[in-house]
Amino acid sequence: MTPSSTLPLHTTALLRISLGVMALAHGLMKVFVFTLPGTVAYFESLGLPGFMAYLTIAAEVGGGIALVLGVYTRWVSLALVPVLLGAVWAHLGNGWVFSNPGGGWEFPVFWAIALLVQAGLGSGSWVLNRRLA
Repeated sequence: MTPSSTLPLHTTALLRISLGVMALAHGLMKVFVFTLPGTVAYFESLGLPGFMAYLTIAAEVGGGIALVLGVYTRWVSLALVPVLLGAVWAHLGNGWVFSNPGGGWEFPVFWAIALLVQAGLGSGSWVLNRRLA
């Protein structure tokens, strides 16, 4: 392969790894910064059942690890889209810009679109196991 033919594989991997690190960091922030009880309370304040906080954390941490490793990238990317759409719903009343008080919906919409793009592109290079990609 020539360097120009591997560039799309590497850029696809860069997107995948970046999305994975973001998901992992976001999930761990719920555990270590907001704490589990704090995250549950936030979900309940939105009218959601508290157990959804645990499912969201599991999806973000597990999905983040899978994306970083390049494991089932297309499916994991698609599975994380509803999580991001839930974040859009949670922040919808705060306006568009995510720097608004309470956070807006611009960032989770962009993140969901980036996950859809990743699902279309696949894993790219640097995967744990090509058969699991």
